[in-house]
Amino acid sequence: MPTVLIIDDNRSIAIALEVLLSLHDIASVSAESPAEGLAMLDKSAIDLVIQDMNFTADTTSGAEGVALFQEIRLRHPDLPVILLTAWTHLDAAVDLIKAGAADYLAKPWNDQRLVASVQNLLELGQANRALQQRVQRERKQKRELEQKYDLRDLIWQDVATERVLGMACQVARSNVSVLISGPNGAGKERIAEIIQANSSVKDGPFVILNCGAIPAELIEAELFGAEVGAYTGASKAREGKFEAADGGTLFLDEIGNLPLAGQMKLLRVLETGRFERLGSNKERQVKVRVISATNADLAAMIKAGSFREDLFYRLNVIQINLPPLAERPDDILPLAQHFLDAGKTLHGTAHAALLQHVWPGNVRELKNVLQRACLLSGSDEIKAADLGLPAAIMSTLSIEIELDRDSIEQALLKANGVIAQAANQLGLSRQALYRRMDRLGISRT
Repeated sequence: MPTVLIIDDNRSIAIALEVLLSLHDIASVSAESPAEGLAMLDKSAIDLVIQDMNFTADTTSGAEGVALFQEIRLRHPDLPVILLTAWTHLDAAVDLIKAGAADYLAKPWNDQRLVASVQNLLELGQANRALQQRVQRERKQKRELEQKYDLRDLIWQDVATERVLGMACQVARSNVSVLISGPNGAGKERIAEIIQANSSVKDGPFVILNCGAIPAELIEAELFGAEVGAYTGASKAREGKFEAADGGTLFLDEIGNLPLAGQMKLLRVLETGRFERLGSNKERQVKVRVISATNADLAAMIKAGSFREDLFYRLNVIQINLPPLAERPDDILPLAQHFLDAGKTLHGTAHAALLQHVWPGNVRELKNVLQRACLLSGSDEIKAADLGLPAAIMSTLSIEIELDRDSIEQALLKANGVIAQAANQLGLSRQALYRRMDRLGISRT
């Protein structure tokens, strides 16, 4: 159970606070001096401090409380502190909020407001600790994944990407067919490269065929090769992708665009490892690991009769779904930094704009946006306006940018640190307020 430390030289006030908190199932302990309070912090698990501002009789300057608060921040920088005193001025309160105080309440306090502030801060503290634990766990898992496998220098941070990579590396050593599904531009080819790099045929060739980029009448020749005269313009014999990939991996992108005739021949190769070149009766034998990818709904295509069900099950022994970039938000800024030209940096407004955009073109679109911004920006610092993103995003950002630090801090003060209320006062969403706070260095606690 979270525990609150009350530091106040007036024992009756400490008892009143202890009783009030206990009525709301909040545990508390108390100390009568700054020295006793600091000692308790050093040896006990404390989740929040409520401290007085004056400890010596007839003192109203608040200097003792400021000194105590500064010492607590020095020793426990993430510990939320509520300042409680009969001496209160708005300017002084704002100064202490800027210094990191979580809230500032005057004596006699309002029970409802005090309890609400304590509960909100304890809940936020628990959420922050859980978040920190999750981040530490994810960072450890990321390091382990990068140390154990060849990830081809992939730039990533999001846990959704980690799940995809974990599955890809797990199935890489087997020889089963893998189907990678996901939208265009999401990075399906990079996942196929990682599977190849960690497979038993990693030293073999990695051959790519985009089934959507080849005319239907030439797709079989691309896959299986052709003899002289097999089709108009075939003036010399040529090997196909299966022969080129022998002993390695063949990556068939846009597999949903493969015509039915090609699907039937592909099924035979997957079953037997044998095929004939177009225009030849000579059977050839290969050993190829096949990885395919699609952005199409193959199940719907099977129902429509445009994709063979038996081929689907051959290709889909293992399916890996790569989410769109919008569902991997923690990947956006690391990728954006990677796509920047040397010497270029991203302004805070650019960070916010990149995180707000939905990225229908996924990683490919992000790369193009950053390359264009680097070319057209007259500065080494890329700002939101340089990105050329939709006007709606720029309109939202303009509201955020107009808000200065004092406006946000006073809104937080009036709302007792409750983000939802402060955001409503400022006309922002909670996410937009969090972004602005992060850019200005305003603590969330």
